[in-house]
Parts: sequence; C-alpha cells; structure tokens
Amino acid sequence: MYEGAIQDLIDELGRLPGIGPKGAQRIGFWLLDQPKEDAERLAEAIIQVKQKVRFCSVCFNVAEDELCRICSDPRRDRRLICVVEESKDVAAIERTREFRGLYHVLGGAISPIDGKGPSQLHLRELLSRLADSQVSEVILATNPNLEGEATATYIARLLKDFSDIAVSRLASGLPVGGDLEYADEVTLGRAFSGRRAVD
Repeated sequence: MYEGAIQDLIDELGRLPGIGPKGAQRIGFWLLDQPKEDAERLAEAIIQVKQKVRFCSVCFNVAEDELCRICSDPRRDRRLICVVEESKDVAAIERTREFRGLYHVLGGAISPIDGKGPSQLHLRELLSRLADSQVSEVILATNPNLEGEATATYIARLLKDFSDIAVSRLASGLPVGGDLEYADEVTLGRAFSGRRAVD
C-alpha cells in the first residue's frame, strides 16, 4: 500500500504475534511521529536483547549469564520444580510470590497441528535434572488448554518411574471477580472437582 521504508516497517511489525495489518500500520505511523532518539532506543533495545539474552543452561528460562537469576539464587527451594511452557509463564508465577522453588521451561507444548512433539520440548533435560537431584515434587503448570493438558498428561506418565517424586498439577477453576454464568463447562467442572473445605 505504501512504498519504501514505511512499508518495510509495517511489513516487519505485521510479523509480530498479535499484530494484524491495521495494528502494524498504526504502530508504524506512531513510530514515524516519535523523536528520532526514541526510535533509536527501541532499535538498540532489540539489538541488545538479541546479543545478550540466552537461555539458562539448567532450566531454559531467559538469562544473560549461564544460569538465570532463579537457578543461581541459593535461597530457592531445590526440592520443588515447577514445569511451565514458556519463560513468560515463569514471570507470571513469580509475580504471585507464592512459589519459592525452581522452574523448568519446556519451550512450548505438545501440538501435532503445529508439528511440535515431545522431542522438540526440553523433556530429556527435565528427566536428567530429576535423576541427579533431591527433587521431591514436580508441579505441572502447563496452560489449561488442549495442548497444555496433553503435555501435562505426557509428562505425568514419564514421571511414573520416579516413585519418590510427587507429581501435582496446578488447580484450575473460576477466576476471582468472574460470574458463574460466563464460565465454560470445563472451567466450571474443574472448579467443582478442585473444591476445598472452607476453614
């Protein structure tokens, strides 16, 4: 539609997840209106993240060193490993301040439609960690969707050989502030099966 540099920018922005053609155009023109220094800061931040950020050699969370800040923290409870799909899931759990153990980032979920099977996930590394440590519980915190459930079920089967390790799944159910009438059947069913006694 446009030509030259602005169209190239819009095309590249349109490749970002969650950004459609109109959103890419809006962002492109917004960037065009910003001071040159702001655009340069954004470009430099993108270059820096590609140069400096890697994945932790133990848990595969994002890191700037060999180990991420969680794996290198001696105060973390090394008996607990929470298995998540992506690094952004680690950040979400950390915001709750409820979990003080370690993590293992799979790098996705089993999704045959997307051509992603168990061999594309960091499952071998998870099994190695469990064989070489004093882990007492693995918490499966994959997403509560079809792919996440399939992944959790697959991992639970893999971990049956580790009889001294408890395997748990995050509870799921109704969100705080939600209305029952808007809950889907699966969520409402899980809320019933995961109910607990009132103190």
